[in-house]
Amino acid sequence: MFGRRPGRAVELLADGRHRDEIKSLNVTAAVIDVSFEVQPGEIFVVMGLSGSGKSTLIRMLNGLLPPTAGSVEIEGTDITKLGKSGLRRLRSEKVSMVFQHFALFPHRTVLDNAAYGLEVRGVARSEREAKAREALALVGLDGWELKVPGQLSGGMQQRVGLARALAADTDIILMDEAFSALDPLIRRDMQSQLLELQESLGKTIIFITHDLNEAMRLGDRICVLRDGRVAQIGTAEEILNDPANDYVAQFVEDVDRTRVLTASSVMEAPIPVVDPGQGPRAALRTMRENQTPWAFVVRRNRRLVGAVGETAIGEAVRDNAKEIDGIVETGVERVHPDTPVADMFGQAAESSYPLAVVDDQERLVGVIPRVTLLAALASSVGDNGEAEPAAEASGDAAESAPGTEAAADGETADEGPQSAAQTESDRGDDAPATEGSRQ
Repeated sequence: MFGRRPGRAVELLADGRHRDEIKSLNVTAAVIDVSFEVQPGEIFVVMGLSGSGKSTLIRMLNGLLPPTAGSVEIEGTDITKLGKSGLRRLRSEKVSMVFQHFALFPHRTVLDNAAYGLEVRGVARSEREAKAREALALVGLDGWELKVPGQLSGGMQQRVGLARALAADTDIILMDEAFSALDPLIRRDMQSQLLELQESLGKTIIFITHDLNEAMRLGDRICVLRDGRVAQIGTAEEILNDPANDYVAQFVEDVDRTRVLTASSVMEAPIPVVDPGQGPRAALRTMRENQTPWAFVVRRNRRLVGAVGETAIGEAVRDNAKEIDGIVETGVERVHPDTPVADMFGQAAESSYPLAVVDDQERLVGVIPRVTLLAALASSVGDNGEAEPAAEASGDAAESAPGTEAAADGETADEGPQSAAQTESDRGDDAPATEGSRQ
């Protein structure tokens, strides 16, 4: 609360009054009943429009602004009970901050700016400069140590601010609109660099922004503020797919869903799968039972080997092959569960098979047929009132693809009214569609 009678304002808000109703007390309620926990190693994004209370909130997290009521706990310590020396120790050892307008000393070198937090802590010059050089190298500024901020671009100056936070080696980093003053291209580069650094460093980051796309890209979880209160807390996908109220729904209605939804959110169960030592007839039987003209080939630990199509299986049956290992296509397109849908369209266009979703150990965890990607695209564009009929037509075409019959249990691949080879020629790919199949 900002004003002369904050206690009375707290009482009125507790009774359910809106913050506009307490303005007669000459009190501004900046943050109201905000409660959340941030997990170690998480990027927790707080976002909202101007005046929503987000910058006030982040200054409460390191004691720059004391809360009128309530507590702020960091690693089990209520920092509202700390004295001045305790707060200084907190800011130098546990919590560092990156500011929107860089907050660099113009008369100091890049190296001295990056080492400033360690200098305040009393670290010896040789040690703090060594750590500052390491941090500057992490953000791509090695070789710029002896320059002054005025010789750097805006993006480079923000990198110095980030390096200062990294050099301090605190577990928690607060970032208040850290990239908002940068040009769009530089801002996106900084976002990418932050995500890359986070993969290796695993810091706990509270990131403030008014940019929804930035929040969706960076946040493990997002807290949406409105008029000082929490409107919703959740992952980007939860907020996008299940907004808590009309305000949040309107907030996210123009978001490009293909850049928020990831492979893990649209993938299907990885079936059918076969073993590389399996015989072609058994493999073909598995494919026909699942009504697909393809199967992914995995070892017993679910590690992906590749994929095999119905045509190749039919030829293996004719050749009396004992196993399918020799006909497996190992160059199938693979994506990580965290890959955005927007980044998968190019791979899907080049692949004869659904995209294989694999984890860090190359184990198959899901598949993404083309029709699923089309549905995701239709959802993204359709929210703005465009392109849904085209997407529906694509889905209908996929569902009504002509069926094929291939060899099984002694039958040959060219028996029946339409051979797999004929269908392959018609479709122009290596994995012809089976009636009702997913492609």
